[in-house]
Amino acid sequence: MTPVRMHADEVHTDVSTVGRLVAAQLPHWAHLAVEPVASSGTDNAMYRLGDELVVRLPRIPSAVDAVARELRWAPRLAPHLPVPVPVPVASGRPGEGYPFPWSVLPWLPGRNPLAGEVTRADRLARDLAGFVRELRRTDPTDGPPAGRGVPLAARDDDTRAAVAALDGVVDTDAVTAVWADALRPAARPASVAWCHGDLSPGNVLVHEDGTLAAVIDLAGVGVGDPTVDLSVAWNLLPADARPVFRDALGVDEATWLRGRAWALSIALIQLPYYRETNPALAANSRHVIAEVLAEAG
Repeated sequence: MTPVRMHADEVHTDVSTVGRLVAAQLPHWAHLAVEPVASSGTDNAMYRLGDELVVRLPRIPSAVDAVARELRWAPRLAPHLPVPVPVPVASGRPGEGYPFPWSVLPWLPGRNPLAGEVTRADRLARDLAGFVRELRRTDPTDGPPAGRGVPLAARDDDTRAAVAALDGVVDTDAVTAVWADALRPAARPASVAWCHGDLSPGNVLVHEDGTLAAVIDLAGVGVGDPTVDLSVAWNLLPADARPVFRDALGVDEATWLRGRAWALSIALIQLPYYRETNPALAANSRHVIAEVLAEAG
């Protein structure tokens, strides 16, 4: 199985390429089986390497810098977090026709939860809040800027362009009104802390009992306004568990509404781009839009 092509500048990867890269650069693992991983991820192709490892290869040039970011910062952050995160165990160079650096990480057990099918939602809400809280408490000194740790207004042009592209697909008047309301409050200095940046169902792993097992993909971690991490309240948690998540973090009303707007903006921008190429991500985007509009009522 070859990963679905989602980007115009995406490079090809397959089992054969991964096997050759591992054999040439990490020969002590050359005997391990290579299998593609079905994933809703957009920036990296994933391949199981034996039972305990996974090879991750950037699909696109813009994802390359994240390899070095994760290699440097995941080991620093992991000891402070309440659940496991993948800390790279090896890295590779371009080769065998593949043009980018790549990495090998531990395979963490668990399954991705589905929005609308969350079990033990209140417990998961508290677990996720605990992860966000401890990540924010980690010393941000010298941390890299977070790509999504920016003022909400920085996404205004892209969000409105996405709304225009979704004319006839979503209620554009309603989503525009919610977005405009979120931008209306007077600007104030944002808190500065570590944020994950993509706390979504595809990057959350749960145990069979529905409790949080791990958070994956630290490629986008950085320091900035961590409000973006509130997005998980709408992209994963059911409505009746959101107050549990909010209370556990002690989030005020203005920050909560910015978090909701972050979730909406991400969903609006993702939907037209991935509508045909990533059904799982497109479905979650539609879910977020519906949840935000229902809540904004």
